[in-house]
Amino acid sequence: MPALVLTATVGQLLLATLAPDLPQFSGKAFGARLVAYPLMMLVAPAWWWLATRPGRRAGAEPSPRPTPPWGAFTLVMLPFLIDVTGNTLDLYDTVVWWDDANHFVNWFLLCAGIGLLACGAVRPRWAVVLLVAGLGALLAIGWELGEWYTFIRHGTELGTAYEDTLGDEALGSLGALLAGLVVAATLSRRPPRG
Repeated sequence: MPALVLTATVGQLLLATLAPDLPQFSGKAFGARLVAYPLMMLVAPAWWWLATRPGRRAGAEPSPRPTPPWGAFTLVMLPFLIDVTGNTLDLYDTVVWWDDANHFVNWFLLCAGIGLLACGAVRPRWAVVLLVAGLGALLAIGWELGEWYTFIRHGTELGTAYEDTLGDEALGSLGALLAGLVVAATLSRRPPRG
């Protein structure tokens, strides 16, 4: 599934880069997204691959790599596909609530995937909620800074950027909080390893 999500995202990014005159793609930094989105989508699988390298002890066989967490990878990648699809279908400019829903839902998906990947050993479980929500809030701030730098500071949305940015950060943080609650509940139901 992650390969399908990555392929669909890159395909739409190529369309947006090759057809920049379409109104839904105009002024939205799709050249930068064509590079940045695939790289960001591949961070979680690369991190997992590096973190699960088989250890080698003198005279011992390396332990096998665990099964990749495909579901968590997919959750991390889906927000990029949803964002690009919203632009391709011109939903950001034609559906008044689309941007707000994206910040909440996409942060929920992203942070749920990150939480499932990174929080399995975190105890107590309430700390998972704080960790995932805090990380999500930081990512929301970083995302808004990236948006400002790439297409708001010299674009047509500068006049409304402050209010939109505050709303986007709040919705992203709430999505991350919900993700933290869901991840904590999910991890609490898993049988302990041992």
